[in-house]
Amino acid sequence: MATVLVTGGAGYVGSHACKALAKAGHVPVTYDNLCRGHRELVKWGPLEIGDISDRARLDAVLAAHKPEAVMHFASLIEVNESVANPDLYERNIVGGTQCLLEAMAVARVKIIVVSSSCAVYGTPLKVPITEDESWKPINPYGVSKMKMERLLQAAEKDHGLAWVALRYFNAAGADADGESGEWHTPESHLIPRVLDVAMGRAKAITINGTDYPTPDGTCVRDYIHVADLADAHLRAWRYAADNGGGMAFNLGTSTGSSVREVIDVVRATTKRDIAVDIGPRREGDTPALVADSSRARKVLGWQPQRSDLATEIADAWAWHQHLYG
Repeated sequence: MATVLVTGGAGYVGSHACKALAKAGHVPVTYDNLCRGHRELVKWGPLEIGDISDRARLDAVLAAHKPEAVMHFASLIEVNESVANPDLYERNIVGGTQCLLEAMAVARVKIIVVSSSCAVYGTPLKVPITEDESWKPINPYGVSKMKMERLLQAAEKDHGLAWVALRYFNAAGADADGESGEWHTPESHLIPRVLDVAMGRAKAITINGTDYPTPDGTCVRDYIHVADLADAHLRAWRYAADNGGGMAFNLGTSTGSSVREVIDVVRATTKRDIAVDIGPRREGDTPALVADSSRARKVLGWQPQRSDLATEIADAWAWHQHLYG
């Protein structure tokens, strides 16, 4: 049994990682300011309330729990918000991670697994995207995640940090047991917004752009089940502990689904009509983001189990009904 500090453990992916840690016999200690997370999702270990940029609070929590590793999910996640307020994302993602790494160095915690993003790639030269794709982020969110990974590289050199950066594509789905799921206010992610229409919580879903260079003109994304993301974090922790140094991994299915395809699967799953409006492109959107996750499969032994779109939407629908029904 090991203790792991989970920053942002009251959020969507973080809470699923806490469940996976507890199921494996470990003690997840959630560190969250509850600004956008939910106390109700902290079910598998203790909660320590604090901000990622509060160095004194971090020092106290690390000293009290003496974790063997950190899983770092505490991050703002909205691309549109980052475009409107880039300084907020710089402070939260870059400044917060720097504060955490400094506290870890003093506490002699040598292992961290971080939640990164495919947004570091920007508009890729080829799809599927490998980890060797150059970094050309096109929005402040992606820039901040890129800078975060550079901080990890510096900490490896300066303090011997062992780190893994997991570059998510699009997290989707919910816990199969109905114990956690996507819960954002306001909600900007496509699947729960379409489910809002299915529930009657919204009148229509707006497709932002129908003239992209994709098969049906709408954006294509690679949807990866949140439970499969949680599993990858445990594997990444073991990898970092065994190998030291640093490594980045893409996490996706290597299969893309368009906005229209997502809407069609929601219609089929919920057996409800989904009204659609057409709107302009959103600033900062990339036409297609699809992962080449062969490195994670080979090195981590990771194999997604629930990441077909129909399962993801079925799990998300069950959670959505529980949350809002």
